[in-house]
Amino acid sequence: MPLDAIRQRMLDDIHGAGFTDLVPAHAAVLRYPGPQGRRPSDVAAESGMSRQAMNYLLGELEQLGYLVRRDDPTDKRSRRIELTERGVAVRQVMRDSVLGIEAELERELGRDRLVELRRRLAELNGSLFIRNYREQTGQPPVVTD
Repeated sequence: MPLDAIRQRMLDDIHGAGFTDLVPAHAAVLRYPGPQGRRPSDVAAESGMSRQAMNYLLGELEQLGYLVRRDDPTDKRSRRIELTERGVAVRQVMRDSVLGIEAELERELGRDRLVELRRRLAELNGSLFIRNYREQTGQPPVVTD
């Protein structure tokens, strides 16, 4: 599947940049738009996983030095996620990886076909099928812009 190949390429790029302690599950936390300044429960909902699973991954990433969880200044019952310098660096590697993948796809498919692919994927994300799935699984709606 194309998504599997993209995920593996990103992981290879991350490891190639020296972040060899990350595993595929960590991508659920670090993927766009990223956890910076957000509550763990919001990141969990967006990723379609339980709060317990998300907190486990956050704990691992905190131990590895990619992020910290701090008290929310507006709500003392909540916490907010802050990326460390290491976390910001790996997010940049991820972004660079995506740009590289997009450039390869553009060379192979051509600009017009890649633009069409993006348009159709955005259309699919907005479909009733996907909206119903996200609602049933407690995930927020996808923003396609």
